[in-house]
Amino acid sequence: MSSTRTVTHSAIRSLRAARKAQFACPSRRYISAYGYEQAKALTFQNYGEPQDILKLHSHSISPAHGDLLTVRYLCSPINPADINQLQGVYPTKPTFTSALGTAEPIAVGGNEGVAEVISVGGNVKDLKRGDWVVMKAPGFGTWRTHAQTTRDKFLPVRNKDGITPLQAGTVSVNPCTAYRMLKDFSKLEAGDWFIQNGANSGVGRAAIQLGREWGYKSINIIRKRDQGHDELVEELKSLGANVVVTDEEVMEKGFSDKVKEWTNGGREKVRLGLNCVGGKLVNDMAKTLALKSHMVTYGGMSKKPVTLPTALLIFKNISFDGFWVSKWSEENPEEKLRTVEHVMDLTREGKFKDIPVQEVEWTRNTPQDTLISAVQGTLGGFRAGKGVFMFRDT
Repeated sequence: MSSTRTVTHSAIRSLRAARKAQFACPSRRYISAYGYEQAKALTFQNYGEPQDILKLHSHSISPAHGDLLTVRYLCSPINPADINQLQGVYPTKPTFTSALGTAEPIAVGGNEGVAEVISVGGNVKDLKRGDWVVMKAPGFGTWRTHAQTTRDKFLPVRNKDGITPLQAGTVSVNPCTAYRMLKDFSKLEAGDWFIQNGANSGVGRAAIQLGREWGYKSINIIRKRDQGHDELVEELKSLGANVVVTDEEVMEKGFSDKVKEWTNGGREKVRLGLNCVGGKLVNDMAKTLALKSHMVTYGGMSKKPVTLPTALLIFKNISFDGFWVSKWSEENPEEKLRTVEHVMDLTREGKFKDIPVQEVEWTRNTPQDTLISAVQGTLGGFRAGKGVFMFRDT
């Protein structure tokens, strides 16, 4: 009996010492006496608007075992597709589960982000504490401080040297979308042109920079702004944009003559179009394309359909394609990893810049309303940058 008391008292002293050290450390983790992680997540039970359905849910995560690993999130962006998923109109559905300690199934919002491994089960051999990982596919939920799941849900960040959590956390959707569209449709060569709308978006900015790196030239379409328009034009040109125009200019008579002037009298060809807006603008863009080119649609911000002009289909054999990076990622995990790593290499070399962001600090004490407002704000008009949850002191 005395031996049992000695062990128990010793264990209690060790736990007290550990907790004292934990709270003395600036990057402390909040762990229960039995090694449970204390986690929070932005969750929803039904589809709807963010402000109506999101709730901040607290729960505990037991120590990792077997094929499981536990991670803490470092950075999780708020993408438009995430909002569509909350509204129930996005093709990829979230994972509803009761595993977070609720009576009714709930889902966690968010699809992109980077997390740090903090513990692994005995069967996980290729990841260790301190490694970084990104999501292999959408639907898991990244707006949370911590998560526990199986190893197969993640892709490793094999080299995080010289990369910030923000850079790693925003690389797997927008840059990958731009990268694959530039590489997988029209076979562009140095000196060829592409035309894109939504050029100031995350995908647009990535396409400009990747195109510059590969020797492609670009015509970039943005909406006219009452304030800051000239500054935005100069910013995009500093990234490598050759031409920046408004959507109104594209639809004006005589735009094709301007394109001919920019492309050395038409001797250089516009071989690829990238569309995230939709509507009549796409037809005007398609008219600039060379024979057997591709117009690739990856979004529909205007909620207007893309119509296929008969003359371009018959006489120029223009292909109208679609691209969805989520499906591509599921089907090509190794190629996605190589794409992510290449963009990170370019970032280290100073050839790829971060997108403008509005950081939303998520700490242990951040109120629910602050987090939900950040998500709801994504539905607004012109923004200074993408909303991104940055997890600190969680």
